[in-house]
Amino acid sequence: MPIGGKKQPPEANEFESVIVHSTISGRPWQLDGHWNRMFEQRVIWDYDTEGFEKISALDGGESLEWCYRCGKCIPVCPVDLVGNYGPMRLHQLVQLGQDLFASDQAWLCTTCMNCLRVCPKEVNLIKVMPAVREVAVSNGNVPVELQDVFEKSFRYGNALGQSPKRRAAWAKGIDVRVLPDQPSPVDVLMIVEDYWSYHPRGQEAARAFAQIANAVGVDWAILGAEEKTIGDSQRLAGEKGLFESLMEDMVATLGRYEFARIVTPDPHGYNALRNVYPTYGHNYEVLHYTQLLAPLVDRIEWKRSLDYKVTFHDPCYLGRHNGEYDAPRRLLEAIPGLKMNEMARCRENGYCCGGGGGGMWLDGLTANHTTERLSERRVREAVETGADVLAVCCPYEVSRFEDAAKSTGNDQLKVLDIVELMAEAMFA
Repeated sequence: MPIGGKKQPPEANEFESVIVHSTISGRPWQLDGHWNRMFEQRVIWDYDTEGFEKISALDGGESLEWCYRCGKCIPVCPVDLVGNYGPMRLHQLVQLGQDLFASDQAWLCTTCMNCLRVCPKEVNLIKVMPAVREVAVSNGNVPVELQDVFEKSFRYGNALGQSPKRRAAWAKGIDVRVLPDQPSPVDVLMIVEDYWSYHPRGQEAARAFAQIANAVGVDWAILGAEEKTIGDSQRLAGEKGLFESLMEDMVATLGRYEFARIVTPDPHGYNALRNVYPTYGHNYEVLHYTQLLAPLVDRIEWKRSLDYKVTFHDPCYLGRHNGEYDAPRRLLEAIPGLKMNEMARCRENGYCCGGGGGGMWLDGLTANHTTERLSERRVREAVETGADVLAVCCPYEVSRFEDAAKSTGNDQLKVLDIVELMAEAMFA
């Protein structure tokens, strides 16, 4: 209170160190007194700016130096919850002189976009990290497991290194039209992508989709052996040249056929077709498979009720990157008997499975920097809801979460694609 009309200076009680707890995560933080002594000139010229200058010179890299260390990114960064990461920490590392182009830190970001969602300065790692990785790739600083994926994608047109001739093997015994064999106009062209084409669990989901699409009267077809991966995860992992080569091949292939819409089960391929292809002048009407099927649920004849407690994992590249949260839920809510229970981290604040931005193939590298895989953390969150089933709608996630359920001792948790649940209720 003013005394004699004058304000009295506060009595300073300075401690050498204190522990405070975050009101968001509950995590304890140690604050040392010398960081709070702001009564003298801040010596900002003691820090090397060369790292920021190199990154800012890259197309898309300029925003990293905009960080003003508010820390809002840290609690929402999925990697930080199992490690020590986030845009603010990367900013500090570069400020202290670390060469991000030659560091493992360049490969830990999954480009999930949750940090950008909360950043007041719009530090955009979805642009920064691919730009940094592109330089790392050109310098030969590529993790071995990722280099293997690049080579397979270039040689075979898919990340799994499988023969293009086996692209449509999953459809054997199902009425699926292959455009090169029947090249007449079609409404929906299905870009199946790699994991639904070749991975055993992905093939189960692909067959379920085919049965459902036929049952509700969708006029659709696939490219078969002429399909190549869209390659968006490869692009985000720094192989922009590979992505552009794959895109040129795909655009040439698409130009040979008549179709109204493209549909894909892969949120990463969906993101590229919807947001990246147009920047090169290639424009198509693109849907995720949940967006195709959600308006058609009234056509479905359900044969049985499913007595499952279900929780749903939002794919980052369908949700935060492209704003689609309702179509998958509409499909799940239409299935008779299902009881939905959301995880605490869902929709805009959904947690990342760890597969984005090349993370699908970098579990070996990230194991050196995290206490557990992001997929394992997510499985624990799913189990906490009391769910019997973790429902997904991204080809990366079934195998990731099934492995995580086993490694965390939660084998009782089923991991099923939404179309697998739909098919179980429609064709039992």
